[in-house]
Amino acid sequence: MYSDTAFTQQIKELLELISAPTDKSVVGQATEYFNQLQRMQQQTQTYQETIADTTAILKQQKSDKEKALYKRRLAAAETSLKRFKDEQRESNLVRHDQLVSISREILLLAEGIDFEDTVRKSARLLGTIQLLLPTEGKQVAENNDRSKQLYKAILTLRLFDELYTNDMIDDLFIIKALDNMAPSQYKSFINIEDESYLEFAETIKIPLIMVTLLQDIGNHHPVAKTILYGETRTANPYRVLEHEDRKKLLQTNYTQTMKYISQGIGVGKYIGNSKVERDIFDKKEKQKIAFMQSILKRWANSKDIIGNLLKVPQVYTSIILSTKENFDYRLLPKVYQILQMNVERGHCRSDVVDLLHKITGMFPMGYGITYIPKDSSGQPLDRFEYAIVTRLYPEKLDQPECRIATRSLTFISRGQDIRIEKSSNLYFPQTAKSMAKMSKERLDEILELLASNYKERQKLDVLPRCWHAKEFFSIGKNQNLWNKVSE
Repeated sequence: MYSDTAFTQQIKELLELISAPTDKSVVGQATEYFNQLQRMQQQTQTYQETIADTTAILKQQKSDKEKALYKRRLAAAETSLKRFKDEQRESNLVRHDQLVSISREILLLAEGIDFEDTVRKSARLLGTIQLLLPTEGKQVAENNDRSKQLYKAILTLRLFDELYTNDMIDDLFIIKALDNMAPSQYKSFINIEDESYLEFAETIKIPLIMVTLLQDIGNHHPVAKTILYGETRTANPYRVLEHEDRKKLLQTNYTQTMKYISQGIGVGKYIGNSKVERDIFDKKEKQKIAFMQSILKRWANSKDIIGNLLKVPQVYTSIILSTKENFDYRLLPKVYQILQMNVERGHCRSDVVDLLHKITGMFPMGYGITYIPKDSSGQPLDRFEYAIVTRLYPEKLDQPECRIATRSLTFISRGQDIRIEKSSNLYFPQTAKSMAKMSKERLDEILELLASNYKERQKLDVLPRCWHAKEFFSIGKNQNLWNKVSE
């Protein structure tokens, strides 16, 4: 009964590859690198000092026998240093290639052959992530934290397209990459099957995904870990930090992330025999590293478009997938109120926030909506039903496009799509008041029908403003929320 579709399993595996606490994940590899960094630096320094000392001795007057001895020692030290650097380079390539592979998978999962296909696929990704996560209990913070990178990467891709469509891209490297594409090819958004677009994606979008996945990788450096977990490693890493600790953490994260991109990941390796092709490849790889680092640098500039391309999805994701102790699922639709406060404080741009709002609407993908259905004449019925937000770009920001999850107080796996008006959505207090006349007995009767099959939280609101859909989604046949339905 509790099973996953192939797509849901793929997303679970992708999340594991990104953030699981194992040496196979992006986070695990970075953690291991940071932990070994001091030892590697010391070893390199030892080899270099041996080479320098031996070279200095060889310059002195020595017998032929002694010179031969020191030449052998010098050659051995140089060989050891080269071998050690080659080993580090191979480790870098493993991390680099895995990160690129994951980024390409994300791109293929999030983008399709046209705008509509891309919007559907991105909504499916975001909604699946949300529906896989617990919304109550002790594991919320940890699970949300491990899902942030992927969630943020998808939002960043869609926001990039909006910035381009609205002629707001001002980065010369991106503009040049766009100019190299077929005329007006990108005007129709994207086509993942188009060769010209794929070349652009490799130059711009793959590095963009990579930098979103790595943005907070510096937090896994030992110095950052000490700040987060305390000297004894027993503190709650999701607690609110003191001002000085937070400042030090931000500085550490930025510095170590920048270094990790260039020294822990580095550039890819050319495969082939053409020197001309290798030179072109190496140049492009160095440009990608410079592009990734420039995005991180610009993040701190609240007026910079490309900085906001990273920052606005980051703030949105930190609210939707919050790690705070007072996380309240019911309040997620207030995300743009919080983003607007960031605008008023000068932390990010209003126009970029508005574009993301246009994409997501008021209610995040996968959010559980409770609503009052209407009869054929448009009159409200004496019950509420459940639905799940499944579509991006709603026609009206406060009217989510949903897939219904119950019909006549019965859970169904093949529901229709519906746009829920504000006057029907129980999230809004005015709508909830309209049901105040309904007797408590009737409300209890409804709740018993809707809650009994899915073991919802023990203390239910008599008139819930939303519902927690994780249990519903855990059943494989209920995971096809984004398939086409017949009218």
